Amino acid sequence: MAFKAFTQTHVCERQEAPKEKDKSSIQCLECYDRNVYIGTKHATVQHLILPSSTSGDLSSCQSKTREGRARKLGSSNPVLQLRAVPLFNHLLVLWDRSITALNMFSLEPVPALKKIQHVSLFEVCDSSLTAQAGCVEMVTSSSRRKVVRIHVVGVDRWEVVKEVPLPQDPVALAVDGTSLCVATGDRYLLCDIESGSSQELFPHNHNRQRVIVTSAGQGEFLLNGPESLGMFVMKTGICQRPPLQWPLEVLAAGVCFPYILTLQPQVLSVYSMLDQQRKQTVSLPGAKGLLSTPDGVLVFTERDIFSLRLVPLEEQIQALVRHKRIEEALLLLDGVQSSRPLDSYKDLQKAITCLAGFVHFYQRGFSEARDLFIKGELDPREIIHLYPDMQSCLGEDFQSRFDHENKGRDLQVLWREDRNTFHHYLAFLGDFLRAVRGTEQDLKCTTEVDCALLRLYAELGDTENLQQLLTFPNDCRLDHCVPVLEQHNRFFALGCLYQSHGKQIDAIKTWVKIADGSHNDPSCSDVYGHIVRTLSQLKDRDTVWKFADWTLQRNQEIGVQIFSNRPPDDRLETQDVLVFLEKFPLALVLYLEFLIYDLSSEEERHHNRLALAYVTQMLKEEKGADLMLTRGKLQQLLWDSKFYDVSAVYERVKSTTLHTEKAILLGKTGEHSQALQVLVHQERDLRTAEAYCYRAAKGQDTEFRQSLLLTLLQIYLSSEDLTSTAVDLLNSNPFFAAEKVIQLLPDSWSVQLVSQFLVRSIRETLHQRRMARLQKALVQAELMQHKVTWMQASKTKFVLDKEQKCKVCQRDLAEPQFACNLLGELMHTSCTGFSAS
Repeated sequence: MAFKAFTQTHVCERQEAPKEKDKSSIQCLECYDRNVYIGTKHATVQHLILPSSTSGDLSSCQSKTREGRARKLGSSNPVLQLRAVPLFNHLLVLWDRSITALNMFSLEPVPALKKIQHVSLFEVCDSSLTAQAGCVEMVTSSSRRKVVRIHVVGVDRWEVVKEVPLPQDPVALAVDGTSLCVATGDRYLLCDIESGSSQELFPHNHNRQRVIVTSAGQGEFLLNGPESLGMFVMKTGICQRPPLQWPLEVLAAGVCFPYILTLQPQVLSVYSMLDQQRKQTVSLPGAKGLLSTPDGVLVFTERDIFSLRLVPLEEQIQALVRHKRIEEALLLLDGVQSSRPLDSYKDLQKAITCLAGFVHFYQRGFSEARDLFIKGELDPREIIHLYPDMQSCLGEDFQSRFDHENKGRDLQVLWREDRNTFHHYLAFLGDFLRAVRGTEQDLKCTTEVDCALLRLYAELGDTENLQQLLTFPNDCRLDHCVPVLEQHNRFFALGCLYQSHGKQIDAIKTWVKIADGSHNDPSCSDVYGHIVRTLSQLKDRDTVWKFADWTLQRNQEIGVQIFSNRPPDDRLETQDVLVFLEKFPLALVLYLEFLIYDLSSEEERHHNRLALAYVTQMLKEEKGADLMLTRGKLQQLLWDSKFYDVSAVYERVKSTTLHTEKAILLGKTGEHSQALQVLVHQERDLRTAEAYCYRAAKGQDTEFRQSLLLTLLQIYLSSEDLTSTAVDLLNSNPFFAAEKVIQLLPDSWSVQLVSQFLVRSIRETLHQRRMARLQKALVQAELMQHKVTWMQASKTKFVLDKEQKCKVCQRDLAEPQFACNLLGELMHTSCTGFSAS
């Protein structure tokens, strides 16, 4: 069945004698409430009373239209216009170029209102302001002059209050408030009743019968423009709607928002003001004119009157939906809401928007479907239940509000026969559920959404999104989701699911099985590292201790992070950790390093234990990079730490081959000579011995460093095998004092052997002497400058009065000696110190 915006009802049919048919043909109509007035060709006004109906639908009422009174105005001439003025119960009649006022019910003339002569057109202004003042404005067009007159109509008087001149005689007019739209023989004009100003709109080429000017409401007029265009013009003279292309032979037009109705001799067409498309066609043979009413139009032929009433907008929208014209339904709904708000607008809008989304969904327009589902606030379960393998995610109490049985079967066919296409539908499901998750759409069904997403990700192998879902809080049901993850071998995700639900032990046990090889899940390449990170952040300490042994046995270097990487406010008891790590020596060393270097521990036992642990570790290792690394750490600790027991560590290393370490420890006790002896004769590392002198002298004065180097030189000189080393030490080191070195050198050494040292020493001595002279000269120059300043100041004269007071102590200057500051103020010489302070 075709869509109907209006329903047609036959209101009445006039049965006249054959001789009277031409005389009694209908010329015009007027309607107010259930009262219809007919103006005939033969100067008669007929009152009809329409049947009453609580629903407002004339076709539903069993009673017929009743005839009221009729009044014959004269012997000839047709009635051209009728207008009701309910405020005064007046019916204004244009007949024989004059306006007559009749009573709306008795059709008797109103005695106080005399005819207005020489009128070709008239219109009543529907203004609430004039009605409140107890009067109504009426606009008339003179049949003799090119003017329109403004009348004020009262219950017993009417008078002209203004005239507005026109360039041509009007052939049609319409009024809206203070705005008057007039059609002349070749153009349309817009006039302002109050100011009398006029504005030309556009020309036309219609004959008198085809000119159309009618009010469209809200300060807008509908005109029959050039090239058969229905033009909407605002009272400001601008067009805010696109023109409507309508047929050539339009006799009349009316507006019943949101539709425009155009009348042709045989048919009435209904166009939408929202998209300018024709929506309905009604066959009306012999139609002559129409009259707009609040809920539709009345159309008349010579004998019949038909009522076209607007179908309730909710019904229209629902009918469009049934006809699968979803976009039109949405357009109509949005278009009428601003002008005729519907109580059920929001619910209708959501339902229709969702239906439009389903149309796009089944046509694989997934992007549009997603946006419409979100806009329509579709319950996510409506989408989930369409997928055959997802229906287990829904509760038993869910009932769909939409009828898509056949479409649901289509998805089931795709699921079985075309997995590639079905894969696109699965991708859409994930995209839509991710978009609504956490929004108000998700509030009532968070569990179903999360379960569906988990199942979807598991089936698609979407590891990234699956991890993101389970890493954060979720509402997945364990009884549903655990079997799904196990079925798809998603054991790492299964652990994350347990963890997100607070089952930490179950989570770690699951991951341990992956690390041990009991479960095969390649989705996480570093399960062991994930376990360590989890334990390091876990608040439940019992769980940490439960898995600590397994973690350290697998990898001490990484496993110790469960203790060292914990948050600062949740660290485990240090002594408990140290006791536990006794059987894990590498982890123990790493944890002690963490205590000393990261936490800056100053406890002697920690420093001692780390040093002894280094020693033990080195004695077990014979060679290799690890040995060098550990030895470097030990030496660094022995040099830098101030908190270990030197004697305890020395007792541990003195019987070992760790000679460099013994030298460092001897140096810590001040036995530098013995330390150098160890490095030179036991370690036999001369470069380390020289470096020792610089390291031990760090932070000391130059003399201390010279004494260490002299001690090293003496050791070299005491051994004949080290003569060349002693020479190299002298020649390469600039810190020796020549007078002390000469006293140590053997008499057998030639000057040439130590010439390089002597030359450098002499140069250094000369340089220091010259620098001292230069410094002395600079000081003398500065002193001279001060003397000049003093001499210049001493030549200044000061006047000392008897009552002159000291600037500092404010006592009299009674002695001949006084001082003066830079500002020339006098003071006692004893007060200069106070002034400076």
